[in-house]
Amino acid sequence: MQLFARDIMTKNFDTIYMDAPVEQAIKKILNAKVRPTGHKTVSLMVVDYDNGLVGTISMYYILYHLRPSYLNYGIDGNELNWTGDLDEFINEIKHKKVVHIMNDNLMSVPPDEPLMSVLDRMIKNSLRRISVVENGRLVGVVYMSDIFYHLFAE
Repeated sequence: MQLFARDIMTKNFDTIYMDAPVEQAIKKILNAKVRPTGHKTVSLMVVDYDNGLVGTISMYYILYHLRPSYLNYGIDGNELNWTGDLDEFINEIKHKKVVHIMNDNLMSVPPDEPLMSVLDRMIKNSLRRISVVENGRLVGVVYMSDIFYHLFAE
């Protein structure tokens, strides 16, 4: 059996504009569709106003940036007093723009990329999803969970 990116990719994916508030991304992720494989999407493809792919935003990136940035420099969160801070952090993240917290390190594959090659790229780069691009246009998304489902659920 030979499978390609086009055989596994989801064509019905959610997008958000790069200058949208993060609060809109949060709402879209909370209300995301359940894919035919039974998995709920926890990320959005970020586009510019020409619908060009510029990044991704996910539940992970939102929660990562909810934390104060100084925690990324060796400070242990267990040693801090968090009393009363959570509401402030939530309010701050909701009012940021998607472009400020999205992942802009894009990797994509063409629709005719063999599935094992797609999987290898995803594993080596710790990706949970990868964009499928044809002629410079985003045509689908391959999710790690969908690969697993398609290979083992049947």
